[in-house]
Amino acid sequence: MRPDLRACSDGELIALSRNGYDIAFTEIMRRYRNAIYRLVIGYVGDADEAFDQTQECFAAAYRALDQFEVDKSLRGWLARIAINKCRDWNRRRAVRKFFSFAVPISERIADSIADPAPGPHRDLSGREEAQRLWAAIATLPATMKEPLLLSTVEGLSHGEVAAILTISEKAVESRLYRARKKLAEILDEC
Repeated sequence: MRPDLRACSDGELIALSRNGYDIAFTEIMRRYRNAIYRLVIGYVGDADEAFDQTQECFAAAYRALDQFEVDKSLRGWLARIAINKCRDWNRRRAVRKFFSFAVPISERIADSIADPAPGPHRDLSGREEAQRLWAAIATLPATMKEPLLLSTVEGLSHGEVAAILTISEKAVESRLYRARKKLAEILDEC
């Protein structure tokens, strides 16, 4: 008899997944894919890259099922994995950027002539405005970006954010304040 996976708790889904019932992990992905995607797109600022990193997050979670502590929040655990994947992505991007300077100057100049970004005078539609916001969030330092995404976008409490990032609640509040202030400055400049 096949269990009703939508009625199962997160802990039950983890147990089923650990016992080889892979369709249970599909239900975990269905439950949390949008939340993890929102977190990742806020971190990386690019929809295609966010899709790839979200997949990486769930692949890593599947491989690490035995490490999940059932008394912990599955959403928090997945968020932690997503943040770690985004940090890895950011480090790889920094290395690629460093090595991109090895490209001959004439090619770099050609790439920089056309700027496809809309100017500040252009009236942005809702979708473009959202992309502008995600891009601005992506430019924030990780210490500001992570609490902002977890708290504001994911709706986690300051205590949950503090537990995921292993910082104090007061540090979460401080980082949120600085992140919102910096984000306002970035958006005002655009």
